[in-house]
Amino acid sequence: MKQAILCVHGMLCVGDGRGVEKQLTKHPGIHKVEANYLNCTATVYYDEKVISLEQVKALVSDCGFHCSGESLPEHVCEIKDPPPGAQAATMDHSGHAMPAAPAEDHTAHAAAPAMDEHAGHEMSGEVSAMAHEMGHGPGMDMESMVRDMRNRFFLAFLLTIPVFIYSPLFYRLFNFELPTPFGASPDLIAFLLATPVVIYGGWPFYIGAYRALRNGVLNMAVLVSISVLTGYLFSLAATFLFEGEVFYEAAAMLVTFVLLGHWMEMRARSGTGQAIQKLLTLAPPMARIERDGQEIEVPTSQVKVGDIVVIRPGDKVPVDGVVVEGSSDVDESMITGESVPVKKRPGDEVIGATINKTGSFKFRATRVGSDTALAQIVKLVQSAQNSKAPAQRLADRAAHYLVLVAIFGGLLTFAIWFWLIGEPALFALTLAITVVVITCPDALGLATPTAVMVGTGLGAEHGILYKNATALEQMAKLQAIIFDKTGTLTKGEPEVVDIVPTGNPLDETQLLSLVASAEQGSEHLLAQAIVQAARQRGLELRNAQSFEAIPGHGMQAVVDGREVLVGNRKLMADRGIALEALVQEAQDLEGGGRTVVYAAVDGQLAGVIAIADAVRPGAKETVQALRQMGIEVAMLTGDNRGTAQRVAQELGIETVFAEVLPDQKQDKVKELQRQGKFVAMVGDGINDAPALAQAEVGIAIGAGTDVAVETADAVLMKSDPRDVLKAITISRATVRKMKENLVWAVAYNALAIPIAAGILYPIWQITLRPEIGAIAMSGSSIIVATNALLLKRLKLDS
Repeated sequence: MKQAILCVHGMLCVGDGRGVEKQLTKHPGIHKVEANYLNCTATVYYDEKVISLEQVKALVSDCGFHCSGESLPEHVCEIKDPPPGAQAATMDHSGHAMPAAPAEDHTAHAAAPAMDEHAGHEMSGEVSAMAHEMGHGPGMDMESMVRDMRNRFFLAFLLTIPVFIYSPLFYRLFNFELPTPFGASPDLIAFLLATPVVIYGGWPFYIGAYRALRNGVLNMAVLVSISVLTGYLFSLAATFLFEGEVFYEAAAMLVTFVLLGHWMEMRARSGTGQAIQKLLTLAPPMARIERDGQEIEVPTSQVKVGDIVVIRPGDKVPVDGVVVEGSSDVDESMITGESVPVKKRPGDEVIGATINKTGSFKFRATRVGSDTALAQIVKLVQSAQNSKAPAQRLADRAAHYLVLVAIFGGLLTFAIWFWLIGEPALFALTLAITVVVITCPDALGLATPTAVMVGTGLGAEHGILYKNATALEQMAKLQAIIFDKTGTLTKGEPEVVDIVPTGNPLDETQLLSLVASAEQGSEHLLAQAIVQAARQRGLELRNAQSFEAIPGHGMQAVVDGREVLVGNRKLMADRGIALEALVQEAQDLEGGGRTVVYAAVDGQLAGVIAIADAVRPGAKETVQALRQMGIEVAMLTGDNRGTAQRVAQELGIETVFAEVLPDQKQDKVKELQRQGKFVAMVGDGINDAPALAQAEVGIAIGAGTDVAVETADAVLMKSDPRDVLKAITISRATVRKMKENLVWAVAYNALAIPIAAGILYPIWQITLRPEIGAIAMSGSSIIVATNALLLKRLKLDS
């Protein structure tokens, strides 16, 4: 099964994505499709043995949209020029997608087994041609669609003003009638001015309605088309076929206000994809490489695996690779979220889109194009944004039925007012059209995907990658979290945590300096931890002489003429070193799960150094914050109970699973689940896979650039436990926005439909005209999109 994220240009409203999903999944080889009209992309899961990517793209075109290829960072991925006759390439909403591949041979295309059911291709071509002639084609990117909506609105607005002035409504409101040019009737003038508004201004919605009906879905475009054309055709008939009052102004104003609302809505929701846009532009457009003994500049998309790339101070790293010469500090915050620059030496990996700080170096390219970490991160975030949360699936079904409610509600409204109550046909028709317009499902359809777009984007900016919308939603429900100890709550490497000198003859600093100097020649992990502790304190290390390792026990050396002996208790006993002065201290340290290293100088005990797997910065405050949020925190480790209890006590964790073998971790997750708790498992993703899979939410921490941790639902790119807290905070805030948006959308329709149907007219003579309904409909969608954008204000950094 392959996954591809395709650019799908021309999606106008919520139902367009459902149409693409419905049509594509009918074909053999396509397992699943998740389309998102907010960012004009679709995630397609397909069997490449049954259907090719080119055939999938052709199927998208058959839905009436334009597919320009996979959505990938243009600077990183190679762009191929289409041959003569190929459809022109079109960028996605961010301007950073690969263009269309060469046009497909439809003879071969028709012969493909997976395409036998592929009916209506020619008709789709006709619709595309018609759409392009009117200036609003399916090949348009989001920015072009926004500009097109704006231009159509201004033209419609200018023409609607005189239509309104020559309308019966204007006369009733102001009791004033303007003279008409050439003595023409006001109805004829209104017809001539309203016609271009209705045809040109409403054309995108007619094309959208045709595509929706052809794809078997009902959406906002269908409702707008029904409303506008009903009012316009009624007025047209009243002008030329029978005597009756016209309301061209209603049709023209309806188109104008829908264009204005949709323009504003598109501008608002374009802000939901800013995080992806930032990611897409991180990579530099050009790279400096060595070829044939010379340095040349080439587009980043043309860098090949094995090329030697030259990086100078201030340069952005173009692709992923391994340093082969030189050294420098590299700022990786834009990818991993780590704020401190990372030292790079020969053999170290570098990530594309990171920024070199001071030195110069060369590296060999190992991952280019769509294989780079940046491209994989973009793909993961887009896939998450395209996926549907459980709440969204319910809202999508409700939106579909809401269109049916709108249509039947409009017919019922007309029937009641015209046939049962006996009001004039124009009055009944006006209310019916208002019902159809105001019951638009866009706000309901936008409620969750806008929040998901912003939430996943906000997470990506902080190095938190949600695999899908379900993970984002589920994380808000957590009642218990199990942390794997080593590498998650602790650093996973030994560190000096305590120094107890005898004070005779050395104090703490002198003892550490002397022992670290002696240990410089040792490769043992405990020795390296002592040396590292001395360097962190800025202590001067002297040269050691007569160094001798004592396997399984320790070492001895001479430093500044002093004989230094470092090792375990047995080594001290063998050498006759008396330990009575620090027996109690050593026992207390060992009881707390620490490894005790004894140090003797010139035949006398000088002190003990305690070494342990140190707790990560922020781990304690994370545990405290989670408990304050009402989430139970548990720790799981294969270490002995003494070590586990020491770490747990330091962090304030009460539930501890110690001495757990790798294949038993899954059972500990089940143990909490049997207590009825909604559980998350946090691990490094290496030997925690079964437990990550068993938990309701699996969180891989410290994944760095390895974003493809298969069993995890969320990937935290830094080894910072505080990011677990951030991930939950983002999730809860996103779900809160989802609920707010859904409540608003449902409440809006619950109030708007009866008012539009005229429920207030018998008592207060209050009715809503179609253009007011259009404003209310557009306003509700704008409110939903804007409310989702408020997520960007979420405070995450302490």
